[in-house]
Amino acid sequence: MKIAMMARNPSLYSHQRLKEAAEARGHTLDIINTLRCYMNIASRRPEMYYNGEKLEGYDAVIPRIGASVTFYGLAVLRQFEMMGVYPLNESVAIGRSRDKLRSMQLLARDGIGLPVTTFAHDPKQTEEVLALAGGAPLVIKLLEGTQGLGVVLADTDRSAKSVIEAFRATNTNILIQEFIKEAGGTDIRALVVGGKVVAAMKRTGAEGEFRSNLHRGGSAQVIKLTPEERSTAIRSAKAMGLEVCGVDMLRANHGAVVMEVNSSPGLEGVEKATGIDIAGKIIEHLEKVAKPGATKTKGKG
Repeated sequence: MKIAMMARNPSLYSHQRLKEAAEARGHTLDIINTLRCYMNIASRRPEMYYNGEKLEGYDAVIPRIGASVTFYGLAVLRQFEMMGVYPLNESVAIGRSRDKLRSMQLLARDGIGLPVTTFAHDPKQTEEVLALAGGAPLVIKLLEGTQGLGVVLADTDRSAKSVIEAFRATNTNILIQEFIKEAGGTDIRALVVGGKVVAAMKRTGAEGEFRSNLHRGGSAQVIKLTPEERSTAIRSAKAMGLEVCGVDMLRANHGAVVMEVNSSPGLEGVEKATGIDIAGKIIEHLEKVAKPGATKTKGKG
């Protein structure tokens, strides 16, 4: 197969591993800077150009779209889809997962365990929203945040109210969630590929840090999932429509609750913690499913 990978930084561990895995299985993989692509939106003749050359002949595309370029990245991916190139993850599914509110609504609709989550626009409703979420301690999140950025733990109702008012003053949308104290600063990331959990790790936050992101100094170790956690991860991926994703969960007293579904999960932490060749499993899955024009949405939605 001839594979395109949309990625702005070709030297990242995840991108290098995917390239190595593809080439080891006899494929060619070109890493294409998402922001340097440009499109001809022609009727019935969609075209894509990159560094002055027309992009054509690709069998599949692996979208590794950074959160800061989601809008343009999805436009490029939709163009690939309209050209009949098979996407590892479809544009519509990535768009769902990137919208934290939309993703929570979809997960809730499918009966998947979530922390109590509230959302409102009017600052006059702050106290009612805090009460709905169960009161402090609370986690306050920017809808557009990633890698633990834009996430604040408020220990008291007063501090929660101050943080919410500060965010609202900047006209940003926020989610307010209950704080799962019993998780003890740890979470679980399950890697789902083609409807199966292929690896899982437990991430523990750095000393004094409630966020467990590896980018923020957290550590990772292999973990055995319970049947409920495995089922929750698989159902979450299905709810988003993602073929490949990382599902972040917490162990609450009442069972597994999903915090986020990541459509471009990093591979370094989970591969090193588990010793599993995740990149190889992703390419193997792509070999099974990639067919010309097989995109469900054909760039629609």
